[in-house]
Amino acid sequence: MNFHLETIGIIHSCFKEKFGIPRQSLLAPSATATLELLPPFDQIDAVDGIEEFSHLWLTFIFHKNSDKGWKPKVRPPRLGGNKKIGVFATRSTFRPNSLGLSAVKLEKVDNRDGKVLLHLSGIDIVDGTPVVDIKPYLPYSDTVKNAVGGFANHAPIEKVSVVFTKKSLADIEKKGLPVLKKLIKEILLSDPRPAYYNEDSKKQFGIKIFDFDIKWEFENNLITVLGLE
Repeated sequence: MNFHLETIGIIHSCFKEKFGIPRQSLLAPSATATLELLPPFDQIDAVDGIEEFSHLWLTFIFHKNSDKGWKPKVRPPRLGGNKKIGVFATRSTFRPNSLGLSAVKLEKVDNRDGKVLLHLSGIDIVDGTPVVDIKPYLPYSDTVKNAVGGFANHAPIEKVSVVFTKKSLADIEKKGLPVLKKLIKEILLSDPRPAYYNEDSKKQFGIKIFDFDIKWEFENNLITVLGLE
């Protein structure tokens, strides 16, 4: 059987590209997004009562990968990017139906200028992502006591330290976004480098958050934020 999915909304995210996005939701609490509901689903009645819930489940499309097909075996970053296991034993983006699932925090609901907007935090979703469903997170049933998480049974251990140069701190201050330093640190503490970068040699990287290009350098488990462009 085949089914057709309707896009009910679009994510407007602080993450403008895939590189640097936390590998799971809620790992970077300061990461924010707005979910804009689209017609005919942009009705305030459709979200009546939703603010009683602190967190939501979002089902969305991995639209950046949907044209690349699926793979029966993938290389999870948590396993070093070398070991292959079955795609259904992972949260890989290379899935048969390109569906993603994230638990996010609901900050507030806006209904203005003819739009229904859900303000979210703790997100791990790239800007422009189509959302196909929203459900409330239910603590009594969605948190399973004594559940076993396989190769990812615990949150990733922070193996790096993050420091800021004077220039980067000055750049951040100029942007007038107090949360920006905290957000950058939350993202970089998870070491967003591809898993195959397992060496400690010095290398520079860049990630795009909001409309800023953040330049940073990795050496010997120390990440140094160099500046913003």
